[in-house]
Amino acid sequence: MPIPDDVTGEEIDKDVKQELQSLPKGLAEDVSRNLVMVARLIDEDPEGAYGYSRVALRLASRVAAVREAAGFAAYASQKYSEALAEFRAARRMTGNVDLWPVMADCERGLGRPEKALDMAGAPEVQKLDKAGQVEMRLVAAGARRDMDQLDAAIVTLQSPELASNSVQPWTARLRYAYADALLAAGREGEAREWFAKAVESDKDGSTDASDRLAELDGVEFVDALVEDDGDSDHDSDGDVEVVNSEAPEVETEPESAEDSVDDDGLDDVDDVDGDEGDLKS
Repeated sequence: MPIPDDVTGEEIDKDVKQELQSLPKGLAEDVSRNLVMVARLIDEDPEGAYGYSRVALRLASRVAAVREAAGFAAYASQKYSEALAEFRAARRMTGNVDLWPVMADCERGLGRPEKALDMAGAPEVQKLDKAGQVEMRLVAAGARRDMDQLDAAIVTLQSPELASNSVQPWTARLRYAYADALLAAGREGEAREWFAKAVESDKDGSTDASDRLAELDGVEFVDALVEDDGDSDHDSDGDVEVVNSEAPEVETEPESAEDSVDDDGLDDVDDVDGDEGDLKS
């Protein structure tokens, strides 16, 4: 696959570069450039990123960073079985647990929310950093929703991280997931409050919380392109006016041969069945 001349391979993370030092210099450069293209395209063109990841994988399948990049590219392209296989390979090579939440989310994508919940209760969760534990909670709540257990999903999301007033990288997504679960449960007033809190913490626009909040408030943004026919008092500069209005795709896959998982990780994830309380995803 063609790679632009401005991509040198020097753009990659220093830890990845260090991993690639085990390869011959020319090969390491080729792999680096393909990995840069994966990172560059994964959000806007996941299929393109996936293509470059396959090239890197053919060149250096024994490098953990390459397997991980291939996993994320497959995940972004909703190729969950392939993503899970790559994440497992990367984890075997490094012994690192950081990929545990995204591996569990792959199980959801494969239509196995029960497996995702098993992973949420595993000892590996206790080895995750705070961001990883919040991510695991988001996945567990999503699995509950996959199983139509809305009240359990709401309770799963309730946590010190959700209640905290400090803004962390995960805050907006956590608040958004909680608001969305509340809305799905018919608790519109509480949902509006939490969408508003998500907007406050979403400085980089990682969610569409502002649109969801506007929808709940009965506000619709309309692109008012009006042709100037000489009879109108409006110009036709594409002004936007506000008007009032009323308000994971599953991949089929056979059960994997992954080792069974113990269930004593996120303490409250396994204890929410049938819990109607209100208290984290």
